[in-house]
Amino acid sequence: MPPPPPPPPRPEWPIPTLNVRVDDLAHPGAKLFFESVNPADALRDAVTAVFQWLYVTTASAPAHVRTVDLILRAFPGVAYTTGTHTAKQIHLSLTHVVASASASPARARDEIRGVLTHEAVHCFQHNARGTCPSGLVEGIADWVRLRANLAPPHWRARPTDRWDAGYDATAYFLAWLEARHGPRTVPALNAALDSGSDAASSVSVGPAYDDAVFHHLTGSSVDDLWRAYCAELRARA
Repeated sequence: MPPPPPPPPRPEWPIPTLNVRVDDLAHPGAKLFFESVNPADALRDAVTAVFQWLYVTTASAPAHVRTVDLILRAFPGVAYTTGTHTAKQIHLSLTHVVASASASPARARDEIRGVLTHEAVHCFQHNARGTCPSGLVEGIADWVRLRANLAPPHWRARPTDRWDAGYDATAYFLAWLEARHGPRTVPALNAALDSGSDAASSVSVGPAYDDAVFHHLTGSSVDDLWRAYCAELRARA
């Protein structure tokens, strides 16, 4: 019997230089962070998840980000991302890291990886030059986290007042759209939010965001899609 063929090569994603800075090594969250994850692996996995789910191919993955710095420090809240076109900073709260371990150390590991994945999306996603609704921006970030199997235990698909409520509420709506309209729906939506001349999509929102992008991608308005989604959830309850 001939030997099996070699596995296909792993995609060569344009991974930027990854750095870590700790503002207070004595903080219990710093100790817990390094006990829970290898920072190089965790950051690389987060960036890879963004490329894998949101861009799909190496040809469409953005290469303009040269560095991603992870800043570990104590502050209220969970995390946020800032920076320039080429250099990004992810600030992760050591206070939140400690709080996430209240259930178990394993929960801290999964929460760190999930939050890093969410924030890594903000380093690379398109947002129609800042005109995209913040709820959609955050929903796409949590959709990648959901697809990467890093959803926390309390997340549930649920009807809310608005489709762009953000975070997990919008993430599950986007997952429903993919189940209904195909596995490239969210990557196509992200590509349509690239207002640059080199947008990797035949559908573009133009210089500013417009809800019509959903009709272009699915044939239905986002409000009709949201009503159908909520009706389906209520029928399951």
